[in-house]
Amino acid sequence: MFSYAGRTAKPVSQPLPTRVGGFGGVDGLAAYLQAENITHVVDATHPFAAQMSTNTVQACEAAGVPLCAFERPAWQAGEGDTWVHTDSVDGAVDALPDTPARVFLAIGKQNLTQFAAKPQHHYLLRLVDAPEAPLPLPHTTVEIARGPFDAAGDTALMRRHGITHVVAKNAGGAGAAAKLTAARTLSLPVIMIGRPQVPERPVMGSVAEVMAWIAHPSAA
Repeated sequence: MFSYAGRTAKPVSQPLPTRVGGFGGVDGLAAYLQAENITHVVDATHPFAAQMSTNTVQACEAAGVPLCAFERPAWQAGEGDTWVHTDSVDGAVDALPDTPARVFLAIGKQNLTQFAAKPQHHYLLRLVDAPEAPLPLPHTTVEIARGPFDAAGDTALMRRHGITHVVAKNAGGAGAAAKLTAARTLSLPVIMIGRPQVPERPVMGSVAEVMAWIAHPSAA
């Protein structure tokens, strides 16, 4: 069973039975696992979906179901990168300059309200779905696009919009790394938000590891 949170209007179709929507917290998820006789759970949520991951750990413990997380390695700054590290979205807001800048806010549609504290900037947003409600930022440009993206395209995007700063969450993975390569090419600073803490659980870094764990979960 493949489970979507339901935050994307048109999620990518999967070759598996699919469920869309929340479970009603820890108790609801634990009840679902037991009712559906789920034997294994793989947490493949976004690294910043900390509440979902925390709920999953607690629900699996309550239901007695083995759990592992499929997690992409975090990005690391390399030669030519100019990164400012911060542990929170509020820290990223503070790291932006006081003078007006043109910011590629590559964090999705969550947490936009915090950036209203710096309304002097022009923000470029790239979203999968068009926003249904007015954005909380006075100066924005919205690009509707679905990844993966490539470095040439992101370099052209940043040049076209005159971007001076990039704000990103350290999601890891190749599909969203193009913006970092583009920032390096253009010598732009990247304000990188570190991953939130989640409860300890077995973590796998590849599909092969996950499949081996499903076959032998006690080995994790």
